[in-house]
Amino acid sequence: MAGGTKPREPKEREASRKYVAKNRRAGFKFEILEQVEAGIALKGTEVKTLRTGTVSLDEAYVKIEGEEIFLVGAHIDEYSFGNRLNHEPRRRRKLLLHRREVQKWKARAGEKGYTMVPLNLYFNERNIAKLEVALCRGKKIHDKRAAERKKEDKAEIGRAMRRR
Repeated sequence: MAGGTKPREPKEREASRKYVAKNRRAGFKFEILEQVEAGIALKGTEVKTLRTGTVSLDEAYVKIEGEEIFLVGAHIDEYSFGNRLNHEPRRRRKLLLHRREVQKWKARAGEKGYTMVPLNLYFNERNIAKLEVALCRGKKIHDKRAAERKKEDKAEIGRAMRRR
């Protein structure tokens, strides 16, 4: 191990993340099957905007074209102190994955009923912007109702435990 540092445990890595944007509706709309952490190719003004937190992943999705993966529909506001070289707010952004991961995800996402959805945008412990992407299958209405009922039951149990 170079430098004498030991690898961080997963919980330590979670704690060191600085979340910029979360796609809260993804867990409700989709059944999440698999997740991967991808780098994201950004311009300088986009990184500065990420640090201010004015980002939306609500309408975003991930698209595979050839041997590349792109984030489409994510809205990163223009940098307020930017000049005429400011970025386009809704431009397509390339995701950075290893070639074999791209091929694996391309095969899985190509199956009927599967889609790729961005979950979280954050800075890791080395202050590099990362995007958590999930392979998902859309939930049916009865699945959504069951999830909502389960959430309400859990809240009710919590209230009962506090009253005790």
